[in-house]
Amino acid sequence: MADGYRYRVHFRRRRENKTNYHNRLKLLSSKKPRVVVRKTNKNIIVQLIEYNPTGDIVLASAISNELDSYGYNQNKRNIPAAYLTGLLFGLRVKKSLDIDEAILDIGLNTSIKGSRIYAALKGIIDSGFYVNHSPEILPDDDLVMGSHIDESFSDIVDKVKKEVITSFGGSL
Repeated sequence: MADGYRYRVHFRRRRENKTNYHNRLKLLSSKKPRVVVRKTNKNIIVQLIEYNPTGDIVLASAISNELDSYGYNQNKRNIPAAYLTGLLFGLRVKKSLDIDEAILDIGLNTSIKGSRIYAALKGIIDSGFYVNHSPEILPDDDLVMGSHIDESFSDIVDKVKKEVITSFGGSL
């Protein structure tokens, strides 16, 4: 490790590549809640987080594991699962909270057009929740419905989508 009086030790979460404080400060300066989309090895996690000086507060959350209860028994980490998780999250927020707008926080993930992160964003937007975005970054409808995986996969996604929507007592 370097030494000397001019050497500055970075924050622990920055050293561990968990937080980019420059980007975080820009997101927090908007004074809006953040829609945080994270990818794990097995799931997609979508959370609505509000800043608090003592620590961030999670207002709502959806995990792709929850899709099992709606009849989705496929891989929980692909683009259709991310879309359905975003749709579930958006409907949950619209029903339980009085928040209609947020900004997207992708963390340290690379921004790739049509990726799982933006598939989750498409699900959130399709639920009626507003997140500022550029339309060309969202994945195509064929990818979201899973026709690139299997021809019958779009029927599964469509069935689960209808099940999620009807469970919240509404239609899109």
